[in-house]
Amino acid sequence: MTDSAAEDDKDPDIELFVKAGIDGESIGNCPFSQRLFMILWLKGVVFNVTTVDLKRKPADLHNLAPGTHPPFLTFQGEVLTDVNKIEEYLEDRLAPPKYPKLAAKNRESNTAGNDIFARFSAYVKNTRPDQNRALERSLEKSLAKLDDYLNSPLPDEVEDGQHRGDGVSNRKYLDGDELTLADCNLLPKLHVVKVVAKKYRNYDLPSEFRGLWRYLGNAYSRDEFTNTCAADMEIEEAYKDVAKRLGK
Repeated sequence: MTDSAAEDDKDPDIELFVKAGIDGESIGNCPFSQRLFMILWLKGVVFNVTTVDLKRKPADLHNLAPGTHPPFLTFQGEVLTDVNKIEEYLEDRLAPPKYPKLAAKNRESNTAGNDIFARFSAYVKNTRPDQNRALERSLEKSLAKLDDYLNSPLPDEVEDGQHRGDGVSNRKYLDGDELTLADCNLLPKLHVVKVVAKKYRNYDLPSEFRGLWRYLGNAYSRDEFTNTCAADMEIEEAYKDVAKRLGK
């Protein structure tokens, strides 16, 4: 192998900076940090991860990305700070044949569940008991829509006859049986919804949403998700002052 070929075969120099947890070292609650962490893991590229304690952000990081909070990333020395642009950049630069393509094939997979987090935020930040049920129903409506999408066979499943005899999809994730960029975006937020709604509103995701539970169960079986996820305690602590108590 020539020197230039060996150089081409090397992974690029990548470092991901993510929000640190309460102890200043472990992974903190940040769905955007987890999104990028999952993408890099799924790409199969070698990379370094640095947790950034926001209370004691080191001077060298101030110089590297002034005024920027994690997540951000360095790629061959170039500093990238916009999460959506980082996702596009990684998909473009870490491309086949060496790295897998992660973009969803079905456009609808990219928008499935995209209103859940905003409705969840309104639900847990509300302090008025008379509005609680309506906000809960609003969140549930969005969850039901996602559940419906996960249970509806994708065009590929219909063509290949891969869905169940009753016309319900068997797929593991939003866009099929492999994790895609769409999952990297949605799953971290969905997990936060599940943990925080239970802790601060005693709300469980409805058991009848079988597509949703199938989806989460498959995600929890993957290292790319569980090993990039903040501990439940970190998530609960992050929402301690955000989730409001309902008034009397």
